[in-house]
Amino acid sequence: MKQVFLRHEGQPRLLLFFAGWGAEEALFDPPTMQGHDCLLCYDYRSPAFDAALLAPYAGIRLLAWSMGVRVAADTLAGFTLPWERRLAVGGTMTPVDDERGIPEATFRATLAGFSGQSMLRFRRRMCGTAAESARIAALPLHRRLDDLREELDALWHRVKGVPAPAFDWDAALIGTDDRIFPPGNLRRAWAGVPLVERAAAHYDRALFNELLSDETLWTNT
Repeated sequence: MKQVFLRHEGQPRLLLFFAGWGAEEALFDPPTMQGHDCLLCYDYRSPAFDAALLAPYAGIRLLAWSMGVRVAADTLAGFTLPWERRLAVGGTMTPVDDERGIPEATFRATLAGFSGQSMLRFRRRMCGTAAESARIAALPLHRRLDDLREELDALWHRVKGVPAPAFDWDAALIGTDDRIFPPGNLRRAWAGVPLVERAAAHYDRALFNELLSDETLWTNT
């Protein structure tokens, strides 16, 4: 996977952000959370992860979004780290599942019919509005369609039929307007975990700005 610092200023703590499928740096505004550097993880074609990047930090907050929820758990389950809080957003530990994730038929159809047009449709559903989808289309995005197809296929093989590892989450946040992970499936998946609901699409720029730059959701979940 790729690991890129969105903020690297020698802060004492780290916000470790596992993004979703198809993500890259341009989707997120620069983080400004006080006292935290921010390391973005994305492009899950390979599971390779450089844990040495975490070593300098006295405390780590984990933010995982969408398919990144499962990838974060798979990647970090074997490490003892100075966790401050672990927050799952718009994803589950069983991300391809008819009851607790993306319905399998939907995921398989996306993979089988993947194309430039289907990616545009996916981003429209992900963003929730045509205006936000157009904003993303105008960003300087660099990932090729072949990369995205390979990543989707790698994620399918990572999760289908493979039990999730033991990994504790402190809270989960779901968007009630999510058109990628059905909100009802998210609620079932996080039964027993403190849950926060927001009127947000699967990808909500304002929500991510808050999570990357403000303490409110971290202290109230």
